[in-house]
Parts: sequence; C-alpha cells; structure tokens
Amino acid sequence: MMDVPLPHEHRNRRVAVTLVVVVAAMIGAAYAAVPLYTMFCQATGLGGTTQVSDGNPKGVIARELTVRFDSNVESSLPWTVTPAKPITDKIGNVETVVFTAHNSSNMPITGQAIFNVTPEQTGIYFNKIECFCFTEQTLQPGETVEMPIVFFVDPDIAENSDLDTVRDITLSYTFYAVKSEGT
Repeated sequence: MMDVPLPHEHRNRRVAVTLVVVVAAMIGAAYAAVPLYTMFCQATGLGGTTQVSDGNPKGVIARELTVRFDSNVESSLPWTVTPAKPITDKIGNVETVVFTAHNSSNMPITGQAIFNVTPEQTGIYFNKIECFCFTEQTLQPGETVEMPIVFFVDPDIAENSDLDTVRDITLSYTFYAVKSEGT
C-alpha cells in the first residue's frame, strides 16, 4: 500500500502543532530547571548545598571538626554582618551560633542570605535545624539583630574516606537586598 502525500494544509498544520508543542516543552523545562536543580543540589550536597534536618538521630562520634563562618554583603545592601566565631567540637553535636546584622541606612531594608559550604563535598553532611537564611529578614533603620543558626555535622561524614583529612568546614553566607513590591 502506498502512502498518499498529505495536502500542504495538513502538513503545515502538523508542523505548526509540533512547533507549538516543542516551544511549550522548552518553556516548561525552563520553569522547572531552577526548582529541579535546587532539589538535586539539596539531595546530593552539590556545590556545597547544605541539608535541612529536624535533629541528629545518629549521635556523636569522637572525631572533632572546626566549623568556620564567613559573611559577604552585596554592595546594594547597607548592612554590616558579623559572622559567628569558629567552633571546634565532636562531629554530631548540635551547635547554635549567632551572626549579627546591622542596618546602617535610614530606612527599613529587607535582605536574605544564600549560603554554601566548603569543601563542597561536605555539604551533604552539613545539616541545619534552624537558620535565618530560611526567610527574608527586615531590619529597621539603625537596628542590630542576632541571627541564630542551629546545625550539626552528620556523623556519616566519617564513612566517606575522601573526607578523612577534612578538619575544617566553612559555612559562608552572602547577603543581598530583596526587592520590595512596587520598587
């Protein structure tokens, strides 16, 4: 049986429908890329992405680790942020540290922080229970606030032989201004 060629109208319609489907799929993929990448990074610790936890059910191990803290402030945000002092403790202990932020402007400013951990391979083991970075922070003119972080390093880090020589982890935050509605 021979294929009968479709009239030009039918072929053009098929091409148009195919192109619309391809464009819709590309737009959908673009919207899904950021949340999917975020989920992937959270699941794997890729790029120093930390984990979120309710607590440490695995206990504490004898190996000690020093956690250092760093803060950077985007130039458009008139805040001064002082990171917490480094702490050294046994892996698995739940720790609370405090960053201090000061709004040096004469207006309320809302900011938020993004974070990463170095070495990047340790991100999968760094667990936050509470963090100011989970929400936007609004500081009034001249206001200084303490911003706590409650965290622990998962004892499973000891099972990763690639990380046997790691003695320090740095948790770094970059603060940026959040655009308010109407600005």
